[in-house]
Amino acid sequence: MDYIPVIKLIINMNIREKLSKIQFEFKAKKSRYNAFGKYNFRSAEDILESLKPFNDKYDVHFTVEENLTTGEFPIIHSAARIVDNKSGDKITATAIVGVDLNAKGQQMPQRFGSASSYGKKYALGNLLLIDDTADSDAVNDHGFPNKVQSLEKKIMATKKPIIDSNNLDQAKKFLANGGMMKTLEEKYTISDSARSELVSD
Repeated sequence: MDYIPVIKLIINMNIREKLSKIQFEFKAKKSRYNAFGKYNFRSAEDILESLKPFNDKYDVHFTVEENLTTGEFPIIHSAARIVDNKSGDKITATAIVGVDLNAKGQQMPQRFGSASSYGKKYALGNLLLIDDTADSDAVNDHGFPNKVQSLEKKIMATKKPIIDSNNLDQAKKFLANGGMMKTLEEKYTISDSARSELVSD
């Protein structure tokens, strides 16, 4: 007899309330083992499998989508989404992962596959508030710390507009009118060639 109030409560929940409940109840074991790094970790597939019981319980479904952008190096944008089957309301969380085209010991499909897996995993982690800070998989640089840090810096840099030869004149006018170089550096990624011209003027 106690089931009826519980069912009514779930039916009346909005998507944010359902996600909050799932975040609290969700558990995904680190069932995989990396012999090279000697640590346990969970994959995106593990997370999605652990979410299946919540689909029926809360009348929702989860999706993961990817979008590839290219520039100085490829970046995979991953989006994990929970959708309310009744209302159609949704909540989305994202993650950005760069593809290391120079990763040693991997063929090109493996490089993209690895980045794709990481992106899906961390987008789902952001959606479900999974704390992977203690997960070696989250911080392991696989013996290439400088390369990983460089890649992270490049990814962060892509979030800013770029000053290059196409808009260099506007930047010069900004400085000529009393603007500060520091302001440009905070708001824009400045190419090396553009920086040398701005500094020399």
